[in-house]
Amino acid sequence: MSFKELFSRSLGADPTRLHFAAHSHHLWPDASFDGQVECWNDAARLADRKWDTVMDEVWPEAQRHVAAELGTGMSDAVVFASNTHDFLIRLVASVPRADARRVKVLMSDGEFHSARRQFARWAEQGWLELETVAAEPFDTFTARFLAAAQGGGHDLILVSQILFGSGRRFDGVARLSQRSRPEGPWVVVDGYHAFMALPTPFKETAAQSAFYLGGGYKYAMSGEGCAFLHAPFGFGPRPPVTGWFAEFEDLSLPPGMVGYATDAMRFMGATFDPSALYRFNAVRRMLVENNLTTALISARVEQLQSLLLDAIAGTMLGAAELLNPIDGRPHARFLAFRSSNALGWYDQLKAMNCITDVRGDVLRIGFGLYHDDADVDRLAALLGKLT
Repeated sequence: MSFKELFSRSLGADPTRLHFAAHSHHLWPDASFDGQVECWNDAARLADRKWDTVMDEVWPEAQRHVAAELGTGMSDAVVFASNTHDFLIRLVASVPRADARRVKVLMSDGEFHSARRQFARWAEQGWLELETVAAEPFDTFTARFLAAAQGGGHDLILVSQILFGSGRRFDGVARLSQRSRPEGPWVVVDGYHAFMALPTPFKETAAQSAFYLGGGYKYAMSGEGCAFLHAPFGFGPRPPVTGWFAEFEDLSLPPGMVGYATDAMRFMGATFDPSALYRFNAVRRMLVENNLTTALISARVEQLQSLLLDAIAGTMLGAAELLNPIDGRPHARFLAFRSSNALGWYDQLKAMNCITDVRGDVLRIGFGLYHDDADVDRLAALLGKLT
């Protein structure tokens, strides 16, 4: 079965391209174009009054989609921003700390650039004390991270549910969330590579006490500008980094008072571009109309991954180390191959208009709904040409 017709605009824009970076920059489905147009038309039709539609209709619909996908049922705990970096800043500014001079953070050494770079820079500045847990060996990572968290002394604990470099999973979200307290420490799960890749990746129990980060750029197929935070109730009632939308529900406050919404809107910033929310909602509707759940899409992707692994025997890629083997459990939406030749392979494939993704010595190949068996055959043929 093929779903290429749902991506006719993106595929038609470059018919000779093979795009296997769905885990990095997912091609946009046609529904996202419809959402973008809907946003523009609302702005033209409603002008200043568009914000009533955005905040009363578009925003709540997007909240419901996120809560349903996470498995929390807690729409009011979801807030949006342009990127997850915005939320990292607000969280670190808000978290209670035992030492007023710096925040003590625990994270892995396999976190995405936003957290890795920002936390390292704050540590240089002396604003943050950073403890990292090595992601490798992968098979013991979950146990080692939980043990480090149990050791105590941290204000903020952050870990990716799926490590972006290797595609390996942290399987202790529910247990780690039990460490999270309003007075500290706070547990933050980076779920960008799990949201709409793993069915119901968070669930209600963990959602009671842990934060969750994700967004629309990858498996949600909605492009940039649609990051979200699940903020458990009772945590950080008055974030010090705050925009005027955080008191959007009560603009009648007397001058000089800094008010906050009581739900996740307390972590809100200021004026934003709502087009990403329109795109996200349109894509979610498209999936419902086509009876496509995350579980079904993931199963299809895993079939394609298995086909590729069977096809690369005898190629250069077949000799590389597969960091995230398919083991029958929920799997990342990409395959991560480690080799000193990774960058060279990426460049060779790019020269053949085949887009993959490289991170250091790891070549990542990601599948999506716009791939079928014939695409795997075409990719395997190109991989046979690598030197």
